[in-house]
Amino acid sequence: MGTLTAGWQLYTLAVAAAFGFSFLLTPLVRALALRFGWMDAPSSAVKTHKVSTPSLGGLAIFASYAATLLLLRAFTRFPTGTLHSLRGLMVGGALVFAMGVVDDLKKTRGHGLHFKPKFAGQCLAALCLLAFDMRIHFIHPDYLAIGLTIFWVVGITNAFNIIDIMDGLSSSQAVVAALGFLMISLPAGDLYIKFASAALSGAALGFIPWNLSARRKIFMGDSGAMTLGFLLAGISLGTHPSGINNLGVFAPLLILFVPMYDTLFVMFLRLRKGLSPFLGSKDHFALRLEKLGHSRGQIVAASAAVSAFLGFLAFLVTQLSAALALCIYAAVAIEVLIVSNALAKVEIH
Repeated sequence: MGTLTAGWQLYTLAVAAAFGFSFLLTPLVRALALRFGWMDAPSSAVKTHKVSTPSLGGLAIFASYAATLLLLRAFTRFPTGTLHSLRGLMVGGALVFAMGVVDDLKKTRGHGLHFKPKFAGQCLAALCLLAFDMRIHFIHPDYLAIGLTIFWVVGITNAFNIIDIMDGLSSSQAVVAALGFLMISLPAGDLYIKFASAALSGAALGFIPWNLSARRKIFMGDSGAMTLGFLLAGISLGTHPSGINNLGVFAPLLILFVPMYDTLFVMFLRLRKGLSPFLGSKDHFALRLEKLGHSRGQIVAASAAVSAFLGFLAFLVTQLSAALALCIYAAVAIEVLIVSNALAKVEIH
């Protein structure tokens, strides 16, 4: 069997293949959800949908991601290091996905998993990445790097779950973030980032049309949102400075900024009200924008556009001088403070 050389053509093929798999598998998963009662009911005040909706769309996303990587493996000669890292992502991702499936199934019968076993499972998945030497490498000593790696992976895993409160929001953020990692890794980056990013972007993109469908809607559930977050967190661990400036190591903060921002914003507002940051609420930035009169389609599109722009800035900070990179980070920080102050004034009931 012939092999294909890694290049933009191969990455484009990976995106297209993953999209095709996901687009075809998602309605099949929806049919199974209807057959076996895998439905997400609007059973609490924090739910934003009005009718029971088929769930577990994450099954199609993860299966498409895995199938695409297996397809690439069949036609591409992966370097040993790349294969090692992809296995780490697959092992940890499978664990998070399985936990998400359990959570989604429990929700169809009432309440999902408590946040404590979720955190425990996510920490175990993060340890799987560490076992494959996938961790933050620019921080020392090693025990601090290990602790921050676990914190980062668990945080991003939950960030994509927390932001999954509006059709297409979390999945579109995953598409843009994966493409962002692909972009910054093209000049100089581990091959596993390129392959995993291409496969993940296509898998998430193929799900979105069905998630936005009025007649054949399906939710991806925790099995989708947490898995997307975990895989992106794992992908981000392979980024490193381009050699132009050391500030490029913080580029993932820009690429993953929107889900991170929503998580921190919601936690801050909950704590300010004296509430637990681990309990659900409607303090999300997207719901505040909706309160201001913006449609959900406008909010999802604008959020994706903001993430795409931040992804471009992430690319710039890996290519420009340290002084210019610092200016970009500072400008983003100032803008965030201005926007946050305005959003916090919006009343949510």
